[in-house]
Amino acid sequence: MYVIDTDVLIDIQRGNAAALAWFGGLAELPTIPGFVAMELIQDAQNARQVRQVVKLVAPLPVIWPTEIDCNRALADFTKYNLSHNLGLLDALIAACAVGLSATLCTFNVKHYQVIPGLETLQPYKR
Repeated sequence: MYVIDTDVLIDIQRGNAAALAWFGGLAELPTIPGFVAMELIQDAQNARQVRQVVKLVAPLPVIWPTEIDCNRALADFTKYNLSHNLGLLDALIAACAVGLSATLCTFNVKHYQVIPGLETLQPYKR
């Protein structure tokens, strides 16, 4: 099972050929944390861009962290925020993937590499 991070969805949204080819070749739809959809909406400049984000993520299953995931995210954020610049949303996104035993598709490997039990994948060449 794949969980997609924001940077990969941005590439898809922008029509990156490698991202579209990878996404189109998947056997099953990946999931996205609700936080990823929220990050895309946050970056929108106007209502038209918000509608584009909603349309992009509509077919994808949206996941949210469980209480156990939130506790894991808090522990990871506490331990790695200062030492590895782990962001709040990155901790929550990683916790969702770990909680599902899923692979997080991202190019933000630097921040995620410290998360115990998290498997990451750079899904295509940039």
